[in-house]
Amino acid sequence: MGKPLFFDDAEVRAALEPGALIDEMERALVAFSRGQAQQPVRGLIEVGGGAGRFASMPAEFGGLVGAKLITLFPGNAGRLPTHHALVGVFETREGRALAFMEAEALTELRTAAVSAVAARKLARADARVLGVFGSGVQARSHIAFVRRVRKIDRVLIWSRNVDHAAALAAEIGGEVGTAEAVARAADIVVTATASDEPVLRGKWLRPGTLVLAVGAVGRSRRELDDACMRHPVVVDSFAAAEAEGGDLLLAGVRAVAELGEVLAGAPVPDGACLVFKSHGLAVEDIAAAGLVLRRHGTNVAP
Repeated sequence: MGKPLFFDDAEVRAALEPGALIDEMERALVAFSRGQAQQPVRGLIEVGGGAGRFASMPAEFGGLVGAKLITLFPGNAGRLPTHHALVGVFETREGRALAFMEAEALTELRTAAVSAVAARKLARADARVLGVFGSGVQARSHIAFVRRVRKIDRVLIWSRNVDHAAALAAEIGGEVGTAEAVARAADIVVTATASDEPVLRGKWLRPGTLVLAVGAVGRSRRELDDACMRHPVVVDSFAAAEAEGGDLLLAGVRAVAELGEVLAGAPVPDGACLVFKSHGLAVEDIAAAGLVLRRHGTNVAP
């Protein structure tokens, strides 16, 4: 029996071609909502006297079982990555360890790919303006991935760090605006911040807007105010939303559907606007890891 393989972030990033990753995330989400993947809600503890959090995220999917171990230290912003992570994967026929891989790039890319799946299914066909709240790695990746599934003509960026927003806008050919101006102009709004309090107000949204909310995971954290959450909310996982979906819990609302259900044929929820709240699922990590393995020649059932 050979030793487990190891892939660093550069190798993982090179293996995760965006189009293939978007399609793989769709496959994983449908399987999850159909009960064809095993995944408990992530285990989460506060560490470092509250400076950070550590999470363990196990799942079984597509002939693989494994887990992501991840730390989140928001105070690292501007100095170091805020997330550090590793994924370990085993095959499910004999239980052999196949690989371990750094997972900062994997987490970044699969999160943006899931949002792209949501945008492809839930956004209006004529959506052309993308508004982004945040200026970190998730903001950058979301711009790239949403552009793959919608013909975006204009990207508007708001961030509490004005210098970071200006740098990102210059890099991707976007514009910087106030939070209100960005939201009012956008057909699709991405919230990818580390905020504990709402940064997006529902009164700013135009009819037909899709909100892709990817930050603020935790029962006491939120990026969207109550007015946003009065629109129909689609989630990646009902269980995750009930356990750690602060945006929903603090607004006292429930999700109307899982994204995997809608992808499998359930009706798209009807509302003036739609919200997709992403919590980040272990099945997504294992699916992405399987894609890395296949790209490097390991025979894993797709």
